[in-house]
Amino acid sequence: MDFAAWEPIYERILKDFGFDREGDEKAARFLSSMLTVKNTVSLSELEAVISEKPVLACGNAPGLRAELSKIDLSAFVIIAADGASAAFMDMGRVPEVICTDLDGNSESDLEKEILACEQGSIVLIHAHGDNLDKLEKYVPRFKRFIATTQAEPFDKVYNFGGFSDGDRCVFVAQNFRAKSVRLAGFDFEDPCVNPIKKKKLKWAKELIGMLGI
Repeated sequence: MDFAAWEPIYERILKDFGFDREGDEKAARFLSSMLTVKNTVSLSELEAVISEKPVLACGNAPGLRAELSKIDLSAFVIIAADGASAAFMDMGRVPEVICTDLDGNSESDLEKEILACEQGSIVLIHAHGDNLDKLEKYVPRFKRFIATTQAEPFDKVYNFGGFSDGDRCVFVAQNFRAKSVRLAGFDFEDPCVNPIKKKKLKWAKELIGMLGI
């Protein structure tokens, strides 16, 4: 994702939520400081997993597990958003890619993300202004990962587009030229969520719609 194209969208999101860009940038710098040669996955490795392959991009809506029971998962590369990865681990399927900001999950789900990383998942860990504490606590437990930000990218902290974990899964698939992208576990009209989550779902729908999916 070209940041010049993303930045106006990002600024709209910040204004809509009243978020602070400086906080996002601070978190990205902190995550960057935790990168080492040993714990950093190369973009070429991520590209090899996704390029020209059909992708199933998975959000963590309540109906995810029911949807997955009707899909031939062996036909797809799985890109799972944070807690959605737990559903796959419970099914005995390690997602190829996980997009997470570490703050939308239960402790149990986070442990499953760490286990998935140990078993081969490429984890994209996302820094933003509200998750510094989670970055500090959990990032050292991930053996290999890719660092991402929603602010301006730098060094080996990348911005592939997207705002919440679910829509970032779709942007990652598109960025690395997936053959096709199918969605599962997305309920943009979920009436049971709080106002902040409702607004995030609205943005997820708009952002994914920009990609023509």
